[in-house]
Amino acid sequence: MNALDLLKQDHEKVLDLLTQLVETTEQAAKKRPELLTKIEKELHVHTQIEEEIFYPAFLKAAKKKEDERLYHEAREEHRAVEDQVMPDLKQTDPASTEFSGKAKVLKELVEHHASEEEDEMFEHARQFISENELEQLGEQMEERKAQLMAK
Repeated sequence: MNALDLLKQDHEKVLDLLTQLVETTEQAAKKRPELLTKIEKELHVHTQIEEEIFYPAFLKAAKKKEDERLYHEAREEHRAVEDQVMPDLKQTDPASTEFSGKAKVLKELVEHHASEEEDEMFEHARQFISENELEQLGEQMEERKAQLMAK
């Protein structure tokens, strides 16, 4: 599978899970942590394959300063979600309205990140990474993803 298609598929899966989470109510105190665990794993694996495989290839092939900016911004967004928003949400009472607000913020951050990647980074990648290379990256990413999901 093409690297960009794989990443887009991941975005859709995580956003679907986040939509399910945001649509829960305070009565879903048992379902919310289950969804959050799935979301956390999907995000972690996605972030890891991007940062280990796709981002280095993107940066190596980058032609403009703007591409470097996209790379650094994307990494910072990963860090914000994994190091700040997700840990904070996991410590929040799932039966609270506070959880609802924090879940919505997580969803909005991920939506923004996915949209920016797909609309800017992926479009630039198509310009300077060959279709063959994108296929090879996709294969590497699928293999690594399978390893990480098995853990």
